[in-house]
Amino acid sequence: MKALSEKEIKEKLKAFEGWDHHEGALHTIFEFEDFKEAFSAMTRIAFEAEKLQHHPEWSNVYNSLEIYLSTHDADGVTEKDFELAKIIDELIG
Repeated sequence: MKALSEKEIKEKLKAFEGWDHHEGALHTIFEFEDFKEAFSAMTRIAFEAEKLQHHPEWSNVYNSLEIYLSTHDADGVTEKDFELAKIIDELIG
């Protein structure tokens, strides 16, 4: 899979509220009511990521979930990252 150009990434990001291009990856932070809700969201995302064989780089502190999406094999952001970002947005709502 081929990495997208900066211009392509910026154009595609227009359709993704709350996401940006940071440190060579798609990036977002979600805030939840509590740890249980954050962990529940992570579990739902994990099942979808496994189906895609494309896994996020993420961290969780209490009610906060920070996500970075990039394709290491392509050394950048690819269509696969945008596909997973869309799924995440649909799961989190």
